[in-house]
Amino acid sequence: MSQKHLKEAFISNLNGTSLVEISLGLSLAPLCLLCRGLLLILYYLRYGKPLNSRTYSLLLDFLVLVSPLLFSCTVLSPIIFFMPAIIAAICAGVFSKIYSQRKHETRVPFRQIVRDFQETYLDPEYIPAITVFRVYVNVLTSISILAVDFPQYPRRYAKAETYGTGVMDFGVGAFIFGNALVCPEVRQKSFVTQPKFSNLARQFFSIWPLIFLGVGRLLSVKSIGYHEHTSEYGVHWNFFFTLAFVRLAASLLLAIFPKNNSWIVAINLAVLYQLILNTTSLKMFILHGADGRDTRVGFVNANREGLLSFFGYLAIYMASVQVGLCLLKVRSSVKGWVEATCFSLLTVLVLFLFLHVSQAYVDPVSRRMANLSYCIWVIAHCLTFLICFVVTDLMLGFTKLLVKGSTVPCCWSLVKPPNISKKHEMEAVPIRREGKVPHMCLISAINKNQLLFFLLANVMTGAVNILIDTIHSKAAFTLCILHLYMFLNCLIMYILHTKNIVLKFW
Repeated sequence: MSQKHLKEAFISNLNGTSLVEISLGLSLAPLCLLCRGLLLILYYLRYGKPLNSRTYSLLLDFLVLVSPLLFSCTVLSPIIFFMPAIIAAICAGVFSKIYSQRKHETRVPFRQIVRDFQETYLDPEYIPAITVFRVYVNVLTSISILAVDFPQYPRRYAKAETYGTGVMDFGVGAFIFGNALVCPEVRQKSFVTQPKFSNLARQFFSIWPLIFLGVGRLLSVKSIGYHEHTSEYGVHWNFFFTLAFVRLAASLLLAIFPKNNSWIVAINLAVLYQLILNTTSLKMFILHGADGRDTRVGFVNANREGLLSFFGYLAIYMASVQVGLCLLKVRSSVKGWVEATCFSLLTVLVLFLFLHVSQAYVDPVSRRMANLSYCIWVIAHCLTFLICFVVTDLMLGFTKLLVKGSTVPCCWSLVKPPNISKKHEMEAVPIRREGKVPHMCLISAINKNQLLFFLLANVMTGAVNILIDTIHSKAAFTLCILHLYMFLNCLIMYILHTKNIVLKFW
């Protein structure tokens, strides 16, 4: 077999992993974020000033926010079930150190701090969990698209061929979910009256970079004979095209239907698409082609996975718009966010119940078709991932009450409650907004140029695969290549961030 065919076989005919393993893997990112925040607070407590060195900030962020994820999907994947407990134990140790040191300096009772925290106001203009969610989806995807070509990346994490729940199957849906959270229809204030189709016109203009990147990827892959998984999207289709047309179609639907009812549209889309799959020959067409022998003659037949999975991804996008609208409801206090988190957890439990029923009686999860089970699974896990980041922010907010003046980038800004007792306010509650404190942050850097970050990851992935025999690489060499690849990408984003350069002009 040629090198091209060897690599194609290496990423084909896989079956995914369990929902439990994916959930444990996703819990690592919020735990890493919590660990980074606690370390910064401990540093402030010890030295009386924030970590201002740009070099040390970058190294800390990379080593705590990125590197553990890279290890967890390669050499440490056999012990993935223990890694959340290990990182959680480190976080508990750091928090214990912070609390014990503050307890000696102040005499504020723990119960009083909890009461003050519940009444604390959070900056309503910025919800950091949305930013962190979108950045981490980008980071995890960037790690996976190169790591999957190395033998140290477990085959069960790669995209499943037909049915199954691989980590990379989730990543595709999570990208759609993250885009919907910040779409114009969500960010637009409800009291602002605009022409119905204004957002549709805006999307027409904003999707051209995705079309351009889709065409660029198609031409480059075909011209250099790069290995590709045909049953993923088809012969000519790719994810950039899916993302572009989903955004456009969603804007059209949201111009027709009230955006507050987008969840109803999502359910109707997903259920109707599944009914057509089950009651017609459409499923057989997607899986085996027009003649049942998996031929790729004709544009529709050649790209059937990409063209028809569009309806499932559109359903995910519409459901995610509803999530975004719920998140952006004004909640002034921690108590309000705790209540919203509890409601979200209940929603997640209901979704997983529906997922179990759908897999048992309708159809197993299939990213290739983006069927009903896949839509439910992606929304349930994305919502879980988002809730974890909200909880992380609340925990860091509570810790910042213990250390007056401490700052954590990409974390909620705390505002002094108007009715807190004077006796404790100077000891337990910061009395100014933290958002104006300058602090370099890798998450903010990637967030400013997310599309560029993803594009660079794709280009570097292609370059590594052309230059290196990834299939036969040893573990130490694999880790060096993956760390260098991610660090270079992060460093470029960091440099652009320090110079306040945003490469977006559409």
